[in-house]
Amino acid sequence: MDFFSTKYMKLFALFIGIVALILFLFPINLFEGEIVFELNGNRFTENAKLSLSYFIGIGASASETKDVVDFNLLPLGFLNVFFLLFCLPLLISYRFYLNDLKKGGNIIK
Repeated sequence: MDFFSTKYMKLFALFIGIVALILFLFPINLFEGEIVFELNGNRFTENAKLSLSYFIGIGASASETKDVVDFNLLPLGFLNVFFLLFCLPLLISYRFYLNDLKKGGNIIK
């Protein structure tokens, strides 16, 4: 009856993969960040909600990113990524573990 058994770690990895695919493939602007622009040799930053898909080049067209030099996540953005990519799948897989315990304690490893 160990949460870290193979079955629940596989579920955890599966849910991380599902959440990561959703966050990296769809341009969902959830995370606090900043966009670094360069115009006429001057650099300036603008706070904005960012999507993780921007970091791998999906979700923003070339015309939208013409003057953009870089995308950066702020500390709150990193915290949100941690909660969504790690803690949410952990809670879901832990819920499966508790459900198996409730059904009679017969947990398959």
